Amino acid sequence: MTLDRSTYIQFFDGGVEPQHGLLGGKCASLVSLTAAGMPVPPGFAVTTALYDGFVDQSGLAATITMLLASLDVDDVACVDVVSLRIRDEICSRPVPSHLRAITIAAYEELQSRFDHEVPVAVRSSATAEDLPDASFAGQQDTYLWLIGLDAVLEKIRQCWASLYTSRAITYRAKNGIPDEGLSMAVAVQKMVNARAAGVAITMNPATGDRSKITIDASYGVGEMVVSGQVTPDNIVLDKVMLSVVSETIGDKHAELVPDLESKSLVEREVDPERRQRRCLSDAELLLVAAMAKRAEKHFLCPQDIEWAVDADLPDGDNLLLLQSRPETVHSSKQAVPGSAPSSSSTSNFNLSSIICALTGVQPKL
Repeated sequence: MTLDRSTYIQFFDGGVEPQHGLLGGKCASLVSLTAAGMPVPPGFAVTTALYDGFVDQSGLAATITMLLASLDVDDVACVDVVSLRIRDEICSRPVPSHLRAITIAAYEELQSRFDHEVPVAVRSSATAEDLPDASFAGQQDTYLWLIGLDAVLEKIRQCWASLYTSRAITYRAKNGIPDEGLSMAVAVQKMVNARAAGVAITMNPATGDRSKITIDASYGVGEMVVSGQVTPDNIVLDKVMLSVVSETIGDKHAELVPDLESKSLVEREVDPERRQRRCLSDAELLLVAAMAKRAEKHFLCPQDIEWAVDADLPDGDNLLLLQSRPETVHSSKQAVPGSAPSSSSTSNFNLSSIICALTGVQPKL
């Protein structure tokens, strides 16, 4: 049987038009940003078609439907039991050999781009995530600094299984998101050796002021910022002038860094002198802000981006974009009184917000 690989695997730089239903929010964004020339680390998406093929051909579809059909989401113990059962089934049933072979070939192709085996990140990309009216940030799983095929295949399964954590099942039920048609893509992406990392939002999330850019930054891999494990530097800039409006130096007491001996990320204490200074230089701060603006212009709505400064690349070429999602807290609200409009007009913002909600990914202007 001849298979069209692009149905099951799509490289970020493969030149294929991103389809949200096939790639999920995260992977569709990475494909779109790569096509726009943004500095996205290379990788590929294991598409929803491959996950759907596994679920259908392994007989899981009927089992999942049956277990969820009469579930009382207010019964926490019952949700936990059903969640564990579904996740165990996903992680234990065999993946059809042809789907497994396609995934292995994609991983080997990615590694062939480098002169030695590089660590990768494996991230979930569900079809219902990263939409302006329902943020699934943190609902599914992310695995960092994986080395070797076996580890990657295992974590892809665990990303699939995370679609049915107790939290995800309850979140969907409480927000009226149906389980029918729900699917999961997975991003497999070269890991960044981050000297500093964090997030940037193309507004002030405390006020909804779209004339500002807010950057949170800390040392090491950005997962500690995203998860709230450290207090990062917080800088608010004017979106037009890129001048600093306010700045708070965070404690930044710890960082996640690679350990060559264990071939994994380890948490390391940050010394007092480094804690007391901003982890980004003035030049790096401007580059992060400019990248965030570029992402907002590309997607035509406020963005929440994750970025990293790669310690292995030369200064000036070491800022990488890890992902970009629509900002969800204030994007559907009107700007605060007196705030200046952003680079998009108010009418364009209203229209693009609707488009964001319907598609999740849009072409740039």
